[in-house]
Amino acid sequence: MPGVTFYGRSAFDVTTTGYDFLPFQFMPFDDKMLVVNEVGEYLLLDAPVFAAFTSKTLVKTHEAYGDLKAHQFLYEDDPDFAVRLLAIKYRTKRDFLRDFTKLHIFVVSLRCDHSCHYCQVSRVSPDRHRFDMSAETAERALDLVFRSPADVLKIEFQGGEPLLNFERIQQIVTSAEQRAAEAGRTVEFVITSNLAYLSDEVLAFCRAHDILLSTSLDGPALVHNANRPRPGNDSHQLTIDGIRRARSALGFDRVSALMTTTRLSLEHPEAIVDEYLNHGFSFLVLRPVSPYGFALRTQRHTSYETEAFLGFYKRALDYILEVNRRGQYFVEGYAKLLLTKMLTPFATGHVDLQSPAGAGINVAVYNYDGDVYATDESRMLAEMGDRTFRLGSVHSDSYEAMFDGPVIRALVAASCVESLPGCSDCALQTWCGSDPLENYATQGDVIGHRPTSGFCRRNMEILKHLLRLYQRRRHARNLPLLGDRRSAPGTT
Repeated sequence: MPGVTFYGRSAFDVTTTGYDFLPFQFMPFDDKMLVVNEVGEYLLLDAPVFAAFTSKTLVKTHEAYGDLKAHQFLYEDDPDFAVRLLAIKYRTKRDFLRDFTKLHIFVVSLRCDHSCHYCQVSRVSPDRHRFDMSAETAERALDLVFRSPADVLKIEFQGGEPLLNFERIQQIVTSAEQRAAEAGRTVEFVITSNLAYLSDEVLAFCRAHDILLSTSLDGPALVHNANRPRPGNDSHQLTIDGIRRARSALGFDRVSALMTTTRLSLEHPEAIVDEYLNHGFSFLVLRPVSPYGFALRTQRHTSYETEAFLGFYKRALDYILEVNRRGQYFVEGYAKLLLTKMLTPFATGHVDLQSPAGAGINVAVYNYDGDVYATDESRMLAEMGDRTFRLGSVHSDSYEAMFDGPVIRALVAASCVESLPGCSDCALQTWCGSDPLENYATQGDVIGHRPTSGFCRRNMEILKHLLRLYQRRRHARNLPLLGDRRSAPGTT
């Protein structure tokens, strides 16, 4: 019949391939190939399956084909539906950009009575009141805070020891609450303190204004007192006493603790975890020391190679997993962040584990003198004499000049992993991030050099370790391994 085309049987064969790729990255992982798409969904494929997939010879009847299609690694015919679905997931992953700057850190004083070896700041003695934030500076900083478009704002007080300028904390809290009520917004507060100056007045104010407390607990007394010396060598006891008093006055879950890993810490991973367990905590973040400020001048107490930290981290995490197997719930916070990125569609909001990084666009720091910085780390660099990442001053610069200025734009451009050398083709990029401040501090530029980057080495190894643990556990429980396709691929 003229104008009519009759197709052969092969045209209607369901095993006939006819697919195209959606964006993904890949890398060898143990004896398999790890493939990760634009939103962090992953599959582990045997080499023959991967070869058939990438050569477009994987047949539709192969068990891996459905997974690759369902997780947006491939599409058939019209790409519109697959791309729209991927876009929805992508927007969810980038939800941290929606409200711009949510976290606002007020450095109300540089004064402190501790001499912590790893301290990032150039703190001063408790009698030097000229290093306190003034009432005028605080109000001008709040003007900027409430220019942020976020419906929910968080204000965190840091130092030095912020309780040494408690009067300013009181002013900022009451003023912020009034501004929030007038604007129909919500504001939350956290005081980061060593708890040495935790008075009844402070606790009463925190209770009245629903303020959370965060402190440092580096482990048992041996580790904590060595890391955080103060006159009387009673830093650990003051911290524990402060935690107990805060819980009694505010509620058990209203005080949290963080630790920093020093050279001494490396020898005591189990003891550090036990310290948190012994004091009723169910959450611990195993943090490496940061290469800023005072910590650089005390490296003989604090510094170590990345491999040493990774050994410490894995040993502590193994112990934490054993604690959970015994029936006691306990979370390592960094693993939780990474697993959230690996296994869920949701954003984490962690400043250094997103693209672009959250410097300035998720967090801003208001120094005691009114200078504004993109992150706490950029403030540390300024204390060392390098003001490269200073955004401006609350006394002389507008919101637009600071938060849409050249520093913010440079930090955003330097932290989009999709376009960074060494990151753009890395299969782990959607689970990781970039820290332009650490790159600058350790390597001399904001882009950094991945093969020699401690940040990159640390995150890549932890991500791989978590993936191995997760897959091994699924196998032990006789659950199907995600994307673990062992059968030989069919080809057309």
